[in-house]
Amino acid sequence: MDGTLVDTEPYWIECEYTLVESYGGAWSDDLAHAQVGNDLIETGRALVEHGGVPLDPTEIVEQLLDGVVERVRARLPWLPGARELLEELHELRVPCALVTMSWRRFAESVVDSLPPGRFAALVTGDEVERPKPFPDPYLVAARLLGTEPTACVAIEDSPKGVASAVAAGVPTLAVQHFVPVTPGPGITVVDTLVGWSAADLAGLIS
Repeated sequence: MDGTLVDTEPYWIECEYTLVESYGGAWSDDLAHAQVGNDLIETGRALVEHGGVPLDPTEIVEQLLDGVVERVRARLPWLPGARELLEELHELRVPCALVTMSWRRFAESVVDSLPPGRFAALVTGDEVERPKPFPDPYLVAARLLGTEPTACVAIEDSPKGVASAVAAGVPTLAVQHFVPVTPGPGITVVDTLVGWSAADLAGLIS
């Protein structure tokens, strides 16, 4: 979701800085970028350890979510080519799952901003036993879609997300964003989704 469908990473980073600074701590872009693709509880722990926020990680996540959800409801920042590809897949009746390590209430704020029926399944970080980079999120998504992982294509932007999809056996299209992704077996790296079609995605499935 973040970094592939919508560009909410700046919202997260802004909220991280605001929270850390409210407690007199210091944060940095390097620390913020290190959280991309993380389970949110890991981000909460990082804000405690490196940002000096004197709260329980779960409480930190809830405060970050409040800020990001508010911003998403005001403006949903689509990434180039993402909406067009999603609409084509919907028109072709290709079932899609949204697989994100964000928590459900944030993911639903994004999905609720879309026309209905764009996602047949939703897998979130607060509902999987093991987060990315473990394969669990994508294995759950394939099961919910009623198909094999090898018959799917994952669109990712973070190294942890890519590792999760590849570990699950899902051919992966990695869109470069905040954190560089290295090409490898089962990984196609691109700079943008602009120009990508459903037929192009199908071509990634061997």
